[in-house]
Amino acid sequence: MSFAIALATDLIAIFVLAYVLYFRRHRRRDLLLSYVALNIGVVAVTSALGSVEVGVGLGMGLFGILSIIRLRSDQITQQEIAYYFTALALGLLAGLHPNPIWLTPLLSLLVITAIAILDSPLIASSTHRHTFTVDRAITDRDELIDHLKDVFDAETVRVEVLDIDMVRDTTLVDIRYTTKPARTSAANSRAETAAASQQSGTVAWMSDSNAEVR
Repeated sequence: MSFAIALATDLIAIFVLAYVLYFRRHRRRDLLLSYVALNIGVVAVTSALGSVEVGVGLGMGLFGILSIIRLRSDQITQQEIAYYFTALALGLLAGLHPNPIWLTPLLSLLVITAIAILDSPLIASSTHRHTFTVDRAITDRDELIDHLKDVFDAETVRVEVLDIDMVRDTTLVDIRYTTKPARTSAANSRAETAAASQQSGTVAWMSDSNAEVR
């Protein structure tokens, strides 16, 4: 009975996580399938391990394979990795179905609620991160920050210089910035265009200063 309740809880939880929260917000069909498949696989394997006597080493080995095999096959964001581990955690909760029987539904609800809040557009929606190629080799950090503030119309900028190419006259930076309130919507639109172009393998976005995001 407890396993049936845990399984029903998991099916509802993975639907909410993968479709309601992830797919409707981020629109990646391939990862929708991955999250559901990972969750179902973890439930099946954990349930099987719970019904037979196996060594701790074998159990940890299977857990490791399940947790890294998909993560090593594609480049995904840290945000998407968080969804992977959440799907994994939900599968483990259902497969182990600890007593009392209300513990699995309660913990699943807490996990889903945390993801729903933390990945909400209302949380830090004006904060963005890009890998950005400036069309000039800028060695002065203050000048570089001022230039990026103008390009992104940003209120605050934190930048890490990844490469300065004096031959091609370019600067590659990792930029984290907060947009000005009046320009948040425009910045979000440009960031979404950049992300979509990166996934298709094309140039993401050209700024007014002819700098490109790769």
